[in-house]
Amino acid sequence: MRLVLLGLPGAGKGTQGDRISEKYGIPHISTGSIIRESIASGTNLGQEADGYISKGELIPDELALRVVHERIIQPDCKRGWILDGFPRTVLQAQELDRRLAEGGLGVQMAFDIRVTQAEAIERIAKRRMCSQCGAVYHLEHYRAKGKGICDKCGGELYRRSDDTEETARRRLSVYMRQTHPVLHYYGQDGRLYSIDGVRPIDEVFADVDHYLQKLVKDDHVGEAR
Repeated sequence: MRLVLLGLPGAGKGTQGDRISEKYGIPHISTGSIIRESIASGTNLGQEADGYISKGELIPDELALRVVHERIIQPDCKRGWILDGFPRTVLQAQELDRRLAEGGLGVQMAFDIRVTQAEAIERIAKRRMCSQCGAVYHLEHYRAKGKGICDKCGGELYRRSDDTEETARRRLSVYMRQTHPVLHYYGQDGRLYSIDGVRPIDEVFADVDHYLQKLVKDDHVGEAR
């Protein structure tokens, strides 16, 4: 499976990516997480990216492509991968297709997790993340069992510095201007699948998994029984 998750910031792409990864055993690759790790460690790549992210802007195409390509050629991606937060521009989507085509591969499905802008802003402002494993929670809809403590690893939960309403509005504006056209790019050849994201997590995943089953069936066509 080679999948792309699209949708407004706060739509729940990360949560769905984790679910897919857990069920099908392929890595969930969040470009945002990779970049944040680079920023925290003070690498040249991180410093370069931080100048854009801190302003709510997208990092340049070439920088993003370098990060993603280096990740998807790793051994754990041999059976497939889930890209979350990439591609963010049509040029990135085109270049990703070009690079994959060189190896006889391609993006098989792109999912648009749909929420309203008002819902996205509310989710971002009330989002909390685990400082250790990166698990995502919400102060109302998906709360940790222990106050301020991650259910999975016991790490401390925190609010990302860019998870403010002001920054969220800027990010949404950037998304609509630069990333929304990517939906049309994948839609023109039938690779885009639209999912209603304003529902319980399990219901959203059930819809996503319904489409993924087609890939599973196609992969087994012609195999000996």
